[in-house]
Amino acid sequence: MEKRMQSLNAQAPLLPGDHQEDYNLKDTSPQLGERWPNGGAFGGRGWINGGDRFTSTYDLVEQMFYLYVKVVKAKELPPSSVTGSCDPYVEVKLGNYKGRTKHFDRKSNPEWNQVFAFSKDRVQSSLLEVFVKDKEMAGRDDYVGRVVFDLNEVPTRVPPDSPLAPQWYRLEDRRGEGKVRGEVMLAVWMGTQADEAFPEAWHSDAASVHGEGVFNIRSKVYVSPKLWYLRVNVIEAQDVVANDRSRLPDVFVKAQIGNQVLRTKICPTRTPNPLWNEDLVFVTAEPFEEQLLITVEDRVHPSKEDVLGKISLPLNEFEKRLDHRPVNSRWFNLEKYGFGVMEGDRRKELKFSSRIHLRVCLEGGYHVLDESTMYISDQKPTAKQLWKQPVGILEVGILGAQGLLPMKMKDGRGSTDAYCVAKYGQKWVRTRTIMETFNPRWNEQYTWEVYDPCTVITLGVFDNSHLGGNSGGGSNAGRDARIGKVRIRLSTLEAHRTYTHSYPLLVLHPHGLKKMGELQLAIRFTTLSLANMIYVYGQPLLPKMHYLHPFTVNQVDNLRYQAMNIVARRLGRAEPPLRKEVVEYMLDVDSHMWSMRRSKANFFRIMSLVSGMVAIGQWFGNVCYWKNPITSVLVHILFLILVWYPELILPTLCFYMFLVGLWNYRYRPRYPPHMDTKLSWAESVNPDELDEEFDTFPTCKPHDVVRMRYDRLRSVAGRIQTVVGDIATQGKRFESLLGWRDPRATSLFIVFCVCAAVVLYATPFRVVALVGGLYYLRHPRFRSKLPSVPSSFFKRLPARTDSLL
Repeated sequence: MEKRMQSLNAQAPLLPGDHQEDYNLKDTSPQLGERWPNGGAFGGRGWINGGDRFTSTYDLVEQMFYLYVKVVKAKELPPSSVTGSCDPYVEVKLGNYKGRTKHFDRKSNPEWNQVFAFSKDRVQSSLLEVFVKDKEMAGRDDYVGRVVFDLNEVPTRVPPDSPLAPQWYRLEDRRGEGKVRGEVMLAVWMGTQADEAFPEAWHSDAASVHGEGVFNIRSKVYVSPKLWYLRVNVIEAQDVVANDRSRLPDVFVKAQIGNQVLRTKICPTRTPNPLWNEDLVFVTAEPFEEQLLITVEDRVHPSKEDVLGKISLPLNEFEKRLDHRPVNSRWFNLEKYGFGVMEGDRRKELKFSSRIHLRVCLEGGYHVLDESTMYISDQKPTAKQLWKQPVGILEVGILGAQGLLPMKMKDGRGSTDAYCVAKYGQKWVRTRTIMETFNPRWNEQYTWEVYDPCTVITLGVFDNSHLGGNSGGGSNAGRDARIGKVRIRLSTLEAHRTYTHSYPLLVLHPHGLKKMGELQLAIRFTTLSLANMIYVYGQPLLPKMHYLHPFTVNQVDNLRYQAMNIVARRLGRAEPPLRKEVVEYMLDVDSHMWSMRRSKANFFRIMSLVSGMVAIGQWFGNVCYWKNPITSVLVHILFLILVWYPELILPTLCFYMFLVGLWNYRYRPRYPPHMDTKLSWAESVNPDELDEEFDTFPTCKPHDVVRMRYDRLRSVAGRIQTVVGDIATQGKRFESLLGWRDPRATSLFIVFCVCAAVVLYATPFRVVALVGGLYYLRHPRFRSKLPSVPSSFFKRLPARTDSLL
């Protein structure tokens, strides 16, 4: 068996290392929490003196300075001499950048309450001009008046200072020589991305986006819907009558919530009072918008099912259970199928009705899984009263990206409109979209409460394809293309340390592995209580209901798929929407699909574990064969000490592991883990295997391709089958020792057991251990090249392989 496993390992191609350096994590040194320069203002004057004050809000990102202009309202605007009315709007101009508010029809006292943000790095003018104009149906818009600001006189505001109070400004004419009729209320200040006005502001770096696209570029925080498991225990039914009264029905129950449909088994006995006692589990989310539809159906024949009764129940009336104690069951009367539609007037003539016995509850003691437990980000139960206190705080600064590849064509050239999404627990965050750049700088910071350190935060970068008329064409128009993803396990982070690294964005395409760029992050994990942290490590990974009443593997997979669909549907209804393709990529919706690459990766992960035990066996063999006499002598001395003082065995083992741990501390990982291309077996993957991995389900490939892949799968499965068969053979030989499959072998073995029992009873244990150990460690000159007697006896035992067809 060992030789076969080595042959499987030998058939794997060697991984190339030509581009491995490009896929490594890189250390960065960003200027986090930058000081305010020159007192915060353009010309050195502002409300902050000395320039030594740190901004306290965003200390994990580089400070980005913006000029904010808040246009509140206007009053007493003069009407047009042509139309006799005023359709006002405001245009804010700074250098080559122009932003404008929406216009109002026939309104001389409009209110806008709109904020404009101009990046200081792109400002090329020392004057800010605010124009009030009158929109015309044809021709140029009329000029009403303007207000001009000298940027050297603009004040600086730093949160948590209160917002700057807007002021009324008299409008002046085009040349600035005199005042005109009308006033506008404005507030102008210098701030950073920590300002409360930043998320909803119009940004100068997205001036080309108009219409609905403006809403799709803003940064937002989303919260996943509160998910519940709904358990429907179908107990029994009474007085169920088939439509054909000459036969007893084959009855089953079908339950449906939205697009989730589950059914019980058919009652094994034909009776008008069937009994099932089966559990059907659904996923639902607050607010409960759907109803539970129960139908009792009769299987007339395999292609026909008659509905015998139904009932629709709102989810709000079901009890919320927090532990394993059963809830009360209830009887529900079933409506005869067709009543209320065709025979509504005969409802009163119905003297009796079928009824069904159900026990329904909303499970609050479970955590509804919407992501794989291998990289889960949340483990809290649904019911908030069961939550424990948080053990830490996770702070993530999304600094920016570098070297992104073009994702679409715009105006005849490659372009990328990138934004980043981070998901941890129920909280999703989305940065603003940076337009038309391969090196976007977001510099946005977010915070999460941590309830378990053994969780994973996922960050993904996407290309925004929903920017109105500027979204570009191509086959991917309408879907936000994935650029790459990063996962970071919190338990691998040292507490109170700030990690600043650049993570490679790696994506598998049908033509191979591709580096799409790098994501720059600053991460800090702060623990609140060391005692609570130690306590968490001894607790179950999931809430206790997962262990008291566990789901089957198939149930977990189906429920997770339904939960992901609900989360994607609810977040897709937000404004701006977090689209389905984004949610599915972040939650790894296709992680359960077959992949030859993943299978190889998991196989060689097992081989790496086995190789450690093989190495220990080889070392012990070298000791037995005296390859290194000094080592063999030391092992003999240690063996004699442990035989004479057996109470030292466990302390010696624990102390040895302590020393190994101290030795390995020197070589501990300095960086957080990232996507490992070698571990994932992604660099040397066969193109056809990648094409199979990206194939749809069911397949859409030609028959000859499917046949070739099926034959390849049979070949791999055949080798695995042989290894599994060898393992089963050894197990069956152990069974046959006392199974009398070979009477002579079993007789010899039980006689040996009797003799061994007498000898071991009469001989002290230390003597037995000493003799056995010295015999096993004997010098090679006292060894024979032939197999030992126990090995030969064991290999002669029957394994029932001759009974296999």
